[in-house]
Amino acid sequence: MPASPEPPTYFRKGFGLKAEVQDELAADYEGYVVDLLRGGDYRLTVGDVTIKLAREFGFCYGVERAVEYAYQTRRKFPDRRIVLVGEIIHNPHVNARLEQMGVEILRRPAPTTPFDFSGIGAEDAVILPAFGVTIADFDALRTIGCVLVDTTCGSVLNVWKRVESYARGGFTALIHGKHYHEETRATASQVGKYPHGHYIIVRDMSEARLVCDFIEGKVDACAISSAFAHAVSHGFDPSRHLQRIGVANQTTMLARESLAIADEVAAAIERARGTEARSSDFRSFDTICSATQERQDAVRDLLDDDVDLMVVIGGFNSSNTMSLASLCADRVPTYHIESSAAIDPAARTIHHRPAGKLHSEADLENWLPAAAVCVGITAGASTPNNRIGDVVARILRTRGLSLPNVVEPPARSAQDHSTV
Repeated sequence: MPASPEPPTYFRKGFGLKAEVQDELAADYEGYVVDLLRGGDYRLTVGDVTIKLAREFGFCYGVERAVEYAYQTRRKFPDRRIVLVGEIIHNPHVNARLEQMGVEILRRPAPTTPFDFSGIGAEDAVILPAFGVTIADFDALRTIGCVLVDTTCGSVLNVWKRVESYARGGFTALIHGKHYHEETRATASQVGKYPHGHYIIVRDMSEARLVCDFIEGKVDACAISSAFAHAVSHGFDPSRHLQRIGVANQTTMLARESLAIADEVAAAIERARGTEARSSDFRSFDTICSATQERQDAVRDLLDDDVDLMVVIGGFNSSNTMSLASLCADRVPTYHIESSAAIDPAARTIHHRPAGKLHSEADLENWLPAAAVCVGITAGASTPNNRIGDVVARILRTRGLSLPNVVEPPARSAQDHSTV
């Protein structure tokens, strides 16, 4: 008699429990105030304070899917130990809620150190985050034999395919991103599917221009090896591996900068080796996800609508939120906050991260003008609607105003200041 087939252990499409978890998701993340703003053409005036909400904001499809699958996993395996590899998304409230549900978050001592899977067994269920995981991490978990629930965003998978195609074709992947970010690390690892695959990660245009200087012979290989010591593949040789380049990007970066970097690299190749080399030795495809682009476009439209200042809501370690804050800070005073707990109405203070300052936080008094004011609001793709509503309520309270039927959030705690 043939042996029974082994039960599946890898899941990318949930467990068919969407209907069962919808009420719980709605209770945890939906919000009355956002509905009120939508109903008023994304505008709300109370007294002499006007709130304008960007028309695209908050949870994107990829985030909704990842969070929903985490809830489905808890429902499917009520008695199993469930482990999440890192944060599901970069939002402290969402990650804390999963921990309240009994999901253990496996953390690393530092962003670039590997995960330790020694405590995970075949009897556990493991959730892969929306950012994805590296090939090495995926293979290690498959070897353990645990149940894997893969919530990697489809937009991230598209970038992986592009980077893999570069490696297959003999092109080095030049990735616009943050070398320590989970998504970028997972993306860069895709070149490892081919023995000759290589990558280099550039954080911004200034780093891209250093690569261009090398292409044009203005700096030597030592300059590249020194500047990108932690942002290149093993065995990377600038002299060999910057001959043919394919550009990709972390999906949450500033779209305009990603496109400009691609143009800059292409132009450098052409200046160094001619138009034929640009055609044969350069590849580029826009891999910014549509949700990121839509949110950036929407905040530009909002900035054109006479706002006096911007409040940008999202985790301090959220790349797409930082990109939104950067766009806003170019135009008006901008306050990037993690949650409503950053706003103290009684003290008239706001705890925020200044745009462009990765490891700096500040408390500012009298941040909200005493005269008539128009406050623009947007939120990163990992910010739920109820957290946006809480921020609106606290802004109004700072001016002694209120909204009906709004439950105020608790006072700021130490956890609200962290990026757990």
